Amino acid sequence: MRNSRADQADNRRAELLEATRRIVLERGLANTRVADIAKAVNVSGGLIHYHFATKDELITAMLRATLDIENAALDDVVNAPTAAVARLDRVLHYYIPESRSDQSWLLWLDVWNTALREPAVREIASQVEQTWLYALERVIRDGVAAEEFVCPDPAGAAERIDAMLDGLVIRYTLHPNVLSQERLLEHARMAAAREVGVDPEALSQAGSAASR
Repeated sequence: MRNSRADQADNRRAELLEATRRIVLERGLANTRVADIAKAVNVSGGLIHYHFATKDELITAMLRATLDIENAALDDVVNAPTAAVARLDRVLHYYIPESRSDQSWLLWLDVWNTALREPAVREIASQVEQTWLYALERVIRDGVAAEEFVCPDPAGAAERIDAMLDGLVIRYTLHPNVLSQERLLEHARMAAAREVGVDPEALSQAGSAASR
């Protein structure tokens, strides 16, 4: 059984990571300071450095914790006991932001921008990308094995779908009058359906049935 001091340290770390996420979403990764985080949780900068030696270590820990949570939710979608066509539609839904102010997407967009200059953040951005590619490829391969899909190159199909979604989501987020969420999903279904050899309407119907 763990001692109370260890539990307290874990709780404090979790509190600092959550505060870091809030401040990053408010100010952006480049403009976040340890002093801002300390103020948000009413502690000293020294206490933060007791748990995280540097700001980069704190930011990286926050991003990894966020990624772990999102990976677990994505795994639930990929491993759901439903047909591959329904899981593919749910993966598309999961990828698309709930709104233009979707906190997860705003964070990862900031990560992509920062990754151009920060190797540690670049590594996490790469892990995010690999997570989505694996999810898409896994569902497509399952569909091929179950003879739901016809796709000679699941890995290539996953890369094309992922790249298309990235571009559409950036457009949707930055240009509110150009692309609606409904149109974004329509494009996503059309592209995914073509890659796996099914009717786009089949994705919509399967996804709706699985969510009931």
